[in-house]
Amino acid sequence: KYRREMTWKEFDIKANRFANLLLTRGIKKGDKVAILLMNCLEWLPIYFGILKTGALAVPMNYRYTSEEIKYCLELSDSITLIFGPEFTGRVESVRDQLHDINHYFYVGEETPSFADSYDCLVTYCSSTSPAVDLTEEDDAAIYFSSGTTGFPKAILHSHKALMSSCRTELHHHGQKHDDVFLCIPPLYHTGAKMHWFGSLLSGSRAVLLRGVKPEWVLQTVSEEKATIVWLLVPWVQDILDAIDCGEVKPEEYRLSQWRLMHIGAQPVPPSLIKRWL
Repeated sequence: KYRREMTWKEFDIKANRFANLLLTRGIKKGDKVAILLMNCLEWLPIYFGILKTGALAVPMNYRYTSEEIKYCLELSDSITLIFGPEFTGRVESVRDQLHDINHYFYVGEETPSFADSYDCLVTYCSSTSPAVDLTEEDDAAIYFSSGTTGFPKAILHSHKALMSSCRTELHHHGQKHDDVFLCIPPLYHTGAKMHWFGSLLSGSRAVLLRGVKPEWVLQTVSEEKATIVWLLVPWVQDILDAIDCGEVKPEEYRLSQWRLMHIGAQPVPPSLIKRWL
């Protein structure tokens, strides 16, 4: 069992340290910094560290092939890439063609020779928030469409748009300080991150789960006392099927505090809702 946690204060310190690291490397307002990571505790502080510099965060789909990684980095004019161990091979195979990438930061152990260790470098950076002048109208992030009709397409978001998403999700969830939000979908996607924004504004706890097995989901809801859970349709079906065949028994988990299930990303069959109720 692998579990790590951080406070909101630690979150802000980590974001500040990474922001200051980027600034020491010459990253400035308007530059693009790409993120290619699986869900992990570092993901969101890195994202907000980028925003604190005035640069644009460019989250990338972890399913991208090497060519898609190259395409999106070039299309977004990214000059820095943060990546994890799952992507070393893909990044290395196109690295010689990425002429505009000036800095590679690696999150994990056994840093490849062409990258710098994120963990080692941020340790020595200031934890003070950088003095960068930002307005709501400034560009904040570039997200990519799923690319179902061709290569992914870049979508620009301002700081104002992100703040609007924060307030929308806070209101949508009716989120309070004592809520616990369980986030399972990938953070590169707007959906996962925008729903997490409710936790940011309310200062409530959020839990990242890597894995979608029914027993993992129910165990996490139970042990972390999750009150809000975002599930995709296939995951709900898997939970119900596991209950029906006796693989998991709801009575063995603490689920009474679970007050809201957010479900979507595709049409939700009425029959599925009836089964759940």
